[in-house]
Amino acid sequence: MNQQQFENFTASSLYCEKCKAAMPVRERLLLVLPDREIFDYLCTGCGSSVGRREITAGEKLLAQSMAGRRPRRSAVPHERPP
Repeated sequence: MNQQQFENFTASSLYCEKCKAAMPVRERLLLVLPDREIFDYLCTGCGSSVGRREITAGEKLLAQSMAGRRPRRSAVPHERPP
């Protein structure tokens, strides 16, 4: 398995202490530094902070370059209608 495959996670739900359940979260940019960005995960139920995520400048550039890639074409030629 490729190590880079799981390096850039974004959470869709996390456990909230106030709600006492796994809740959907939204990501909010908390701080921008020269070498990284720090994001805060907020519970959509009560609005409390339930986690943080840091992205380094290198990870951000890698994610942007991966997003800009064109989809790989199929190796099998498509049949044309008669």
